[in-house]
Amino acid sequence: MNEQVVVKLNHYWTDIYFYLHYPHEDKITHQAVRILQLIEKKQYVGVHEVASYLHISHNTASEHVKRLLEKKYIIKEKNPEDQRKVIICLSESGKNVLHRNTSLDENKLKTVLDQLSDQEKVIVEKALELLSQGAKKCMF
Repeated sequence: MNEQVVVKLNHYWTDIYFYLHYPHEDKITHQAVRILQLIEKKQYVGVHEVASYLHISHNTASEHVKRLLEKKYIIKEKNPEDQRKVIICLSESGKNVLHRNTSLDENKLKTVLDQLSDQEKVIVEKALELLSQGAKKCMF
């Protein structure tokens, strides 16, 4: 792919997020948000997966997880496939914090989409769907 197209797409993405994200109200680190995203996107996450994903030591990952547990953003549960293992899951509070820190403000997005024709909305939806599908193949 043409390097200029990649640069343009990245620029468009940062514009979209900058102008349409929710106001940041939560005191949460970037790494904590990334951990919450990992838990949301991948099934059966434990401390080992957090360490591997963030390229940090097991002890450091454990400390991050401990802080998220204290804030009640995550909960621990038994792995349904192996009761000896513990997995980390998002709490309702964690889901809300993650949404506010990674998603677009749905009211702002609706305002923008309402300015597009039906055909343009279909094009935008299809383009983002294709990018999402491609991204999922690269993630893990």
